[in-house]
Parts: sequence; structure tokens; C-alpha cells
Amino acid sequence: MSRINPHTLQMQISQMFDQGQSFFCAIKVQDWLKEQNEDPNAYEILFHPQPTPPNAKVKTLISIELRRRDGQAVDPWLQEEINRSC
Repeated sequence: MSRINPHTLQMQISQMFDQGQSFFCAIKVQDWLKEQNEDPNAYEILFHPQPTPPNAKVKTLISIELRRRDGQAVDPWLQEEINRSC
């Protein structure tokens, strides 16, 4: 079983939701998109709660979904990377 890396974007977002700071999550994702040389205004950012194992450090694991505003498909690598947990 792989160990969850607490420094991945998905884990940071999940911790922010647990701490009641969900308001800032979209900004964090937009900053991450800028680091990936993507235009954050080109994407709609959605958050989906996922169940976690009983002894996880976060109460709810948040899955991040990106949707392009122009209707084109999101790069599969980008979508996979944004939800990488290890």
C-alpha cells in the first residue's frame, strides 16, 4: 500500500476543507495551474468529497475536477496530476 504524501495538492486541499478554509481552495488550485503554465481563467474548478480509510489524517479526501470553459477536453495528464496522492 502506498503512503500518502501530505504535500500533494490534493492533500493540501483536503486539509483546508477539514480546517474550514474551503474558501481559499480555488485560489490554491489557480496558483497550482499557473505553476503548470496553464491559464487558471480557462478552467472551472470543482471539488468532490471522497471517503477515506478509517485511520486517515483527513476526515474527507477531496477530489479536484477541472473543466475547460471553452468546452474542450482537459489534458488527462493535468487532471491526473492535480489529484495525485503520492
